[in-house]
Amino acid sequence: MKDKLRKLLVISPLTITIAITFLMVALFFANPPFLHFMELKALDLRMVSRGKVAPSGAVVIATVDEKSLSELGRWPWPRTTIARLVDKLKKDGAKAVGFDIVFAEPDSNSSLQALKALEKELKGSANPAVLKALERKRSLADTDAALARSIAKAENVSLGYFFHLSKRDVAHLTEKEIEERTSLISGSRYQMVQAKTGTKPDEGAFVHAYTAEPNLPAISEAGANGGYFNAFPDADGVIRWAPLVIRIGDDFYTPLSLALLQQYFDWEPMVLQLADFGVEGIRAGEIRVPTDETGRVLINYLGPGKTFPHYSISDIIKGRLDPDTFKDKIVIVGATAIGIYDLRVTPFSSVYPGVEIHATVIDNILRKNFLQQTAWTSFVDFLTIIGLGFLIGLVLPRFDAVRGILFSGAVLAGFVVVNTILFTRLNLWFNLIYPALAVLAVYSGVTVYRYITEEREKQKIRGAFQYYLTGSVINEMLKDPTKLKLGGDKKNLTVLFSDIRGFTTISEKLSPEELVHLLNEYLTSMTDLVFKYDGLLDKYMGDAIMAVWGAPLDQPDHARRACRTALEMLTELRKLQKKWEAEGRPPMDIGVGINTGDMVVGNMGSQMRFDYTVMGDSVNLGSRLEGINKEYGTNIVVSEFTYTAVQDDFFCRELDSVRVKGKHLPVKIYELLGERREAARFEPWLKVFEEGLARYKEGRWDEAIASFEKVLEVKPGDPPAVLYISRCRALKENPPEGEWDGVFTMTRK
Repeated sequence: MKDKLRKLLVISPLTITIAITFLMVALFFANPPFLHFMELKALDLRMVSRGKVAPSGAVVIATVDEKSLSELGRWPWPRTTIARLVDKLKKDGAKAVGFDIVFAEPDSNSSLQALKALEKELKGSANPAVLKALERKRSLADTDAALARSIAKAENVSLGYFFHLSKRDVAHLTEKEIEERTSLISGSRYQMVQAKTGTKPDEGAFVHAYTAEPNLPAISEAGANGGYFNAFPDADGVIRWAPLVIRIGDDFYTPLSLALLQQYFDWEPMVLQLADFGVEGIRAGEIRVPTDETGRVLINYLGPGKTFPHYSISDIIKGRLDPDTFKDKIVIVGATAIGIYDLRVTPFSSVYPGVEIHATVIDNILRKNFLQQTAWTSFVDFLTIIGLGFLIGLVLPRFDAVRGILFSGAVLAGFVVVNTILFTRLNLWFNLIYPALAVLAVYSGVTVYRYITEEREKQKIRGAFQYYLTGSVINEMLKDPTKLKLGGDKKNLTVLFSDIRGFTTISEKLSPEELVHLLNEYLTSMTDLVFKYDGLLDKYMGDAIMAVWGAPLDQPDHARRACRTALEMLTELRKLQKKWEAEGRPPMDIGVGINTGDMVVGNMGSQMRFDYTVMGDSVNLGSRLEGINKEYGTNIVVSEFTYTAVQDDFFCRELDSVRVKGKHLPVKIYELLGERREAARFEPWLKVFEEGLARYKEGRWDEAIASFEKVLEVKPGDPPAVLYISRCRALKENPPEGEWDGVFTMTRK
């Protein structure tokens, strides 16, 4: 158990992934202000990128715009003008009319003031008939009363007001005045409040107000109902939520949007559902409105300003519009003119008509077009953070740097695309910032860890192999540093041994400095060819070279690579011989032995010092084949195992079946002559040689000699042919004892 715990605590990509992922989960639940701000901005971006969405058409806006101010005079207009608007909208069939305006102060009317002064002056002395006429004139001049009459007659007007949420704002009011103001908005209370028995809603869940700033009493009493238009922006000043519940004492009040919907739904009661945590939900008619625990609904903005139809009030009053424009519609009256603009900041704009926010909320409810962020979406966010974090942490270590960043980028892009589609198509608000941050943080953490730790491993590999492998092979090995460990694996490989013929004799003719220079020049050229075909330079043994193909990287064509290297060694040697001859240096020849077979390959040695090398009988056979060249006068000898692997690509002639020193079983050996495309060079004499070798194995000495002599006619001085003529004559004079098997036993290495 302790060992498992110790392994778990060791720093690794997995432990880094676990630590970072759960840090992201902790941040998700803590939701610090900065990251919350980023998520809000990400929400805005998704909303804007979705583009404009057509509204239902049930809501239109009557605007106090520049055109209206130009034609009807500066704001505020006489209340009689507003009364004319109410009358006209009623006549045109508007289902409900709401005012995003509060008529809290009496209308400024000079005629009315003059009549009141005259009536006061004449009171007690004038003719009663005169006083009655003055009272009648005063009544006609009272524009507030005129507006109240129009509103009462229309029976479809919802009046807007706002709440005072600070005690300081109502410090100048008496308790009686506060009660009077509150009584004027009684018509905007929720008609039904539902809660399970024993439910005690959390007081802190609600927005509390002290009193309202209502319309004038006469106007308030005339309205069909009313609702507040308070707005509460987020910390960045953007309005994203609409409060559907504000509380005063034990009463709960509806906003202007729900007041209008109540009329639109033919006065079906608005139902407030409470739970211990606060607001459980709101029902408008048959529609359930999803809210948070404070009673806020997330506003699903449909587009920039004027997404809803705007109509100038002057055009409405003067009858310039089609009479059916407002039929059965919800009409919200508000200001959009510069100077009296009710400016709001929304995801689409920093200059957005506040009146359109009410229209948007109404449209969202009518179409059930709600943005959803609930407990289950938060649970999905939690799972997404963990899932993406572990996906990156577990897969990334399997990739190199380029593929790692491409994979992580693809995962991040895919997540953003899916998140955006779910938002656009299904109105689901899943968190974007925390899962994306989890991807970036895990990628960064694992990448830094890999850079620190794997760079050390790469330096080890470079140090161990820089003199034995070409750079391209080392780079491939760096992708898997685990290869640098003690121990070996059994693999099918090809080994090459090369040696300089008569090196001792050559060394006696040169000074030590000349010998070193000559040997370095030769070894450099031969080593470059090993590296050219991505071979492993196992070691130098004096003037000898040992190279391996198929390790440390898998090379399915390892036998062909070794054969091409050997042939090019001979070509390069001929170039060097010409150079050395010109310099007056002695000529050199080489022998090469190649064998293919199973070998043990890996790092052999101690923990402090080891070499990457190959071992086994197949390696020893390769060394013996290099020495066999001396016997047959050849340059490159390959085993039957190598021949089988390369016979389709290279021309080889069978030399013999030999039993090398230290081995009991015979092995066929071949001389590597060249590539198949060079067939014209070998075909004239190769077939005759094969015939002679067949006669030799059958013990038909005279016929074999005749064939080999024909070879010499075509290829004068061919060492193997000369050797076999000599052997045949010796065997003819001293026939072998017992049954002849055609196997030659080597007595030297």
